[in-house]
Amino acid sequence: MAKDTFFHKKTTLNVAGKLIDLSTPKVMGIINLTPDSFYADSRQPSIADALQQAEKMLADGATFLDLGAYSSRPGADDISVQEEMDRLLPVVEAIVTKLPGAILSIDTFRAQVAEAAIKAGAHIINDISGGQLDADMFTTMARLNAPYILMHMKGNPKTMNSLANYEDVFNEVLDYFVDYYNQLKQLGINDVIIDPGFGFAKKPVHGYALLNRLDEFNRLGLPILAGVSRKKMIYSLLGGTAADALNGTTVLNTIALTKGANILRVHDVKEAVEVVKIWEVVNT
Repeated sequence: MAKDTFFHKKTTLNVAGKLIDLSTPKVMGIINLTPDSFYADSRQPSIADALQQAEKMLADGATFLDLGAYSSRPGADDISVQEEMDRLLPVVEAIVTKLPGAILSIDTFRAQVAEAAIKAGAHIINDISGGQLDADMFTTMARLNAPYILMHMKGNPKTMNSLANYEDVFNEVLDYFVDYYNQLKQLGINDVIIDPGFGFAKKPVHGYALLNRLDEFNRLGLPILAGVSRKKMIYSLLGGTAADALNGTTVLNTIALTKGANILRVHDVKEAVEVVKIWEVVNT
């Protein structure tokens, strides 16, 4: 916590005029609107299924819901902008209607989808590409005046595994954040969250190196999102598959909090909320 104070880390997020306090870590629940996301149990192919999952996650303590309609698993096939919006927008509209207090994050790298989702009632854009896959994303975000999650990735979901090569992964990711955050600041985008992109163009060894130094990203003064839930960096070490990786996820979420993470992006909200509660007691 001393490092956070020294670097004057931003711990509030303005979501449609409502300030969210991130000095107490928050949980973001993942709702995949795709038929092929890497963790099968996260797939919610119908509006009714997505609504039910949203209700459960909010009841379990999620502050944010992250909706994704384009699979970003390694090697995933491309889909059209129209197909992404056809999957996404009816769910956004249903949640806004049925669960008006829900704070919706949209997992997309396309400016057109981002704009349509915000206009439909969503609040945050979670861009896995950091603006690299759509040249209009940053200017669109400036116009929308919505919080933006800046994630590190190289290439795209189909090519990223072949680009997982680094001489110094931490400093390369840090330089990336410095560069792109400066661009966002120049456009007047104030509410930026950084995400090191665990599993995106990164081998497990890179993920653990980034987690080990996660607290050093505090020098940027920005909230940090950690998305390690059920990822290969866990089950490649422990064995099994994503379905077996809940315990490992809990361990890594705990480490992420000790290293300064402000948001845990997870498939299993209840367990992550319990991690935060225990972490809070220890750090009070």
